[in-house]
Amino acid sequence: MVQEIFQSAVLGITQGLGEFLPISSTAHLILIPNFFHWDDPGLSFDVALHFGTLLAVVSYLWKDWLIILKSAFQNKLQEFSSSRSSHKSDTYSNNTLWFLLIATIPGVLAGYFLEVRAETVFRSEWLIALTLSIAGFFLYLADKYLKPDKTIQKITLTDSLLIGICQAVAIIPGVSRSGATITVGLWRGLDRMSAAKFSFILSTPIIFGATVLKFPYLLKNFNPIILTGIISSALSGYLAIKYLLKFVEKASYRIFFWYRIIIAALIFILYLFK
Repeated sequence: MVQEIFQSAVLGITQGLGEFLPISSTAHLILIPNFFHWDDPGLSFDVALHFGTLLAVVSYLWKDWLIILKSAFQNKLQEFSSSRSSHKSDTYSNNTLWFLLIATIPGVLAGYFLEVRAETVFRSEWLIALTLSIAGFFLYLADKYLKPDKTIQKITLTDSLLIGICQAVAIIPGVSRSGATITVGLWRGLDRMSAAKFSFILSTPIIFGATVLKFPYLLKNFNPIILTGIISSALSGYLAIKYLLKFVEKASYRIFFWYRIIIAALIFILYLFK
């Protein structure tokens, strides 16, 4: 039991960090158990890790979600109110909620039609090494050569669709959901902080949906190992969001590119001589 709890904590921390840092949680959750020859913890544990990251993003960004919802429905509410006062957010527009919902659709479709492939064909170590490198390179280019200055308030429908499509592509391990959405956000002119924050906010509905659909498996098999996974992924996810937002205010995403390249190189070396 002690060994299983230790493994649960390691994988939970990996999920929490990898979900929000642009390094691909899925790739690491495939590579680490394979490298150490750990048994597959099963579907219930996978749901537990997603539930942990859901707790992390909601606990950190719940105020932002309240502002987004208030901004989206304020005009409708005013129609039924005698008050002429209006609330206007300095961070989000009245369309932010609808753009988030639109951006979520490609990811939902990808999950529905490609879930089986994501659990089989897409789990090749060689594919992971390749996607880590290529996706990391695009992040590096966007971060180094572009000088974006657009905030989330100015995001457009086209921006949302493109970011949503890249979130869907991230079903392939190694691409990284946060990495892909942040990269496209930078290419579309969002500043570093806004690209990261929009990525985290956008993760909420997709993680929520994935968790709710399979939540009965978690309840049916709940145990200390599951609880450890939830707590460790929630804590590490919260810290990843908090400190990445602080980090990109003063630094670049370049360090994540080099990290991805190093991991990809190690995969090639290890599996070349396997």
